[in-house]
Order: sequence, then structure tokens, then C-alpha cells
Amino acid sequence: MSRPPNVLFIMSDQHNARCMSHAGHPDVTTPALDRLARRGIRFTRAFAQNPICTPSRVSFLSGQYCHNHGYYGLSDPRRPGPAGPRTLPSLFGHAKAAGYHTGVIGKTHTPRDWIEPHVDTLRDCIGFLAPDAYGEYLDAFGLSSRRDDRILPEHFARRGNSDGQGLDARLSTLPLEHSVEQWCADEAARFITAAGDQPWLAWVSFPRPHQVWTPSEPFWSAYSEDTVTLPPNADDPFDGKPPHQRASWRAKGPDGDWYFEPATYEAGRRRVLRAYFALVSQTDHAIGQLLDLLDQRGISQDTIVVYTADHGDFAGEHGLIEKAPGISYDAITRVPYIWSWPGHLPQGATRDDLVESVDLFPTVSALAGLPDLTSWDGHDLGPALRGEGGPERDAVFTECPWSKAVRTPDWKLVTYPDGFFPPEDGDVGELYDLAADPWELTNLYHSPEHRDIVERLRRRLLDWLVTTQRIQNTLPAAHGDWQDTRRFDDGLVPPAAIRDLADKGLRDYL
Repeated sequence: MSRPPNVLFIMSDQHNARCMSHAGHPDVTTPALDRLARRGIRFTRAFAQNPICTPSRVSFLSGQYCHNHGYYGLSDPRRPGPAGPRTLPSLFGHAKAAGYHTGVIGKTHTPRDWIEPHVDTLRDCIGFLAPDAYGEYLDAFGLSSRRDDRILPEHFARRGNSDGQGLDARLSTLPLEHSVEQWCADEAARFITAAGDQPWLAWVSFPRPHQVWTPSEPFWSAYSEDTVTLPPNADDPFDGKPPHQRASWRAKGPDGDWYFEPATYEAGRRRVLRAYFALVSQTDHAIGQLLDLLDQRGISQDTIVVYTADHGDFAGEHGLIEKAPGISYDAITRVPYIWSWPGHLPQGATRDDLVESVDLFPTVSALAGLPDLTSWDGHDLGPALRGEGGPERDAVFTECPWSKAVRTPDWKLVTYPDGFFPPEDGDVGELYDLAADPWELTNLYHSPEHRDIVERLRRRLLDWLVTTQRIQNTLPAAHGDWQDTRRFDDGLVPPAAIRDLADKGLRDYL
């Protein structure tokens, strides 16, 4: 490889993996993502490590599970990892050290003082890590008073200055050419053009279809509340489900504070779904412009393109909108994952391997010919992308501080600690037979016939936590041929190393 490939890493916020036309959705139109899928490989079983924005993004960009990078919160200035901001490797720092021009455009939503030193160009549209560049853009055009992508203006009239973004949807007052999606595409185009002949890595992070649900024309009118298709589990009765799920459904559904008429649950959820689908298409439109730019500049075959989302959205599933409580359901934990590199990787392929967000960093690094890092928890997906085999996982994992989910091809277990719920709720957990119940309507956790599956998956979850935990120090100290594993010091001990240590009579230290 004479010149390293460029990398265009595209992320949207809260994109339900079912809501793409090539994924079979009956309503949503996504011509750009369909085109990208035809040019590359689509993973149908890709999962995020966390169901909320910031921890998931840290896992994508560091290649580490949450229990290793230590970050579970939102917009918290505390830094990821036990050793501070600049010692947790990032995709940007790794690429920059190899001579890449690095850029971040759009919604960062990562911890402060982590990626900033690794990025040559930072254009934030929310103002998390840098000045709100999109806000400055609207100021220059005299459009600040019409901004409706960060918070629904009607929220202030209803709730004053209270927290929240507003539970409803409407047409944006901004034209498409001034939308945040168009701004992200334009800024990304400037970055790509300015890079010239230097290899570049750009993270273009679109802030929607996450609320606020205010699409512009023509996308608002492309959908209608009267014709949107509700998912088969839209009226989930939550029988046998954890109590917090029913409470969330009531708060966001029948008891929701809808801003516009008709102010009913049925009308409100259809209005939001209409806007959500429109924002998926609006984001897709911007992505199409970036793919066109690569073609126009003649660099499509020199550029790895990855599309994903930090997590999903209920999008009407289980009668819910937004993402909480999200660890239980594929609507939130499963994400789009499309990889394309024309001329180097197969085109039009679909893979059902179990893959995770921590796989992004090691895969990009391997495809670009960069050195391996021992800090990764993920796998290089290169063999799967080339059709040579996959990472051969038997399970994937999503974690919150007080709940964990393990998902295999056919089963999902969600665990909560004793005492997490009031005593009258008893033993709370979730088990879904995904082969027989793909819409996750029936909780089998308390079924006597399924106790062996619960215990087997609970053991699998425990094994994952134990074998992937990055140990800070050990007794006795790691030395000699232990270091030959290269990963013992990082706390990720492969089974062969465990057996070897046991053979040395050191079981008591493990």
C-alpha cells in the first residue's frame, strides 16, 4: 500500500437499525445508505457497548469496554480511563501519530480533555468540546432565533428554563440549506478538500435523528402521521416486564406532556415517528453529498467509509420513543454498521456475525496498516469484511453501571443486582428467545423451563466481566513468559494464559 487510505467515519445519533430501506423498513427511504450498503458490507448483528451517547462513543473511539475505560456518564468533565485523558488511546491520536490529518465535525459528546489533543480540526455543532460552531454560523446569517435542533423552543413557553428538550415534533422553521445536517456535510467537505494529498481521518457525527424532532422540508412532507407504520410491538402490554419499563411508558406515553394538537398519546407518537423517519432521511441526504464528493474528487477507492450510530432509538417499539430504558431491547442496543472500501473489500455483502462497537478502532487500524495496540478490547473485523470468516463471538455485551445484558444469536439475558428494585418486585430480570420472539414481547426470565438458559447466560456474562477486566496490578508481578502474552499486563488474559498460570501452581493468584 503506497499511500494509507483515508477514513470517513460517519455516525448518527440514535438511529434504529431497522429504519433503513435496505434493512426492509416499509416507510423509511435512505438512498445514500442503500448505496453505501451496495458498495460494501452490512453487519446485521452489530451492537453498542452502552445505550447512551457518551459512554458508547468512548467505546467506539477507544476500542475498550465501559468497565475498562470507566466512563458511564453524559457530558461529564471527568476524564475516561483510570490514568487521565491522554493515556487512554483514541482512534484520532493513533492516526495522527501515523501522519493522518484528523478532524471531528458535528456532535462530539465525548469527555473533555480526551480527544482534543488528537484532533487537527474540531468543528462542534453542540458546544461540548469547543465553541458551538454551528451556532456561530446561524448568528452570521441572523438565524439564531429560529434554531430548533438543540431544544424545542415551545419547551420554554411550557416549562420555563427547566431541563428537557420537549416531547413532540414539528416542521423546522429553518430551511434545509441551513439545517445542522447540511452544516455538518459542508464542514466535512471543507475538511476533506483542505487535506489535499495528506491522508485524512474524519469523524462526521450527525446529531440526529435524536430529538429534537424538527425536520426541514422536503423531508417533513415526505411522511405523514396517518400513514406511518407502527412496529409489531408498538402496543407491548409489558406483562412480566420490569417495573421501570412500564413507568417509562406511562411517563412518555399516556401521561406525556404533548406540545401540539392533537395532544393525545396516539397522535403524539405518530407525529414523533413521522419526524423521526424524516430526520433519518434528512441525515441520509447529507451523507449522500459526502459520498458524491468522494466520487467527484476521484478518491472513493482511496477512502474507507464506515456508517454507524452510537445507539438506537425505540422509534415506536414497545410504545416508546427516545432511548430509555434501553439496555433490554435490540431497538436501542443494535446499531447500523456498514463498511465500504471499493476495490479493496467485497461489495453488496451482508454478514450476520456478532460484532461490537469496540471493533471499530482495531479494524480501521488494521485496514489502514497502522500498528496494533494492546489497549483494545475489540477484534479486527478485516477477515469478516473480506469474507474469510468472522471474530467468532458467541455473545455480545451492553453494560450500564447497575445492569448488564448478554446477547447470543438466539437469546438475550438482562440482569439487575439484588436490591435494585423494591423488595415487593421480587427477583427482576429479563430473558428473550430471539429466534421465536424477535420483537421481545415475552419475558421468560421466571419460566421454570428456562432456568438453565438463565444460569448459562449469567455465567457467560460473569466470564466476560472477569476475563476482559483490565487489571491494574497483580500479585505476583507479571514477568517472564507472562509478558509474552502481551495482554496480561493489560488485564485481558486469554484462556491459554489462564491455563498456563494454573499449571504453574498460581491458581490462588487468579
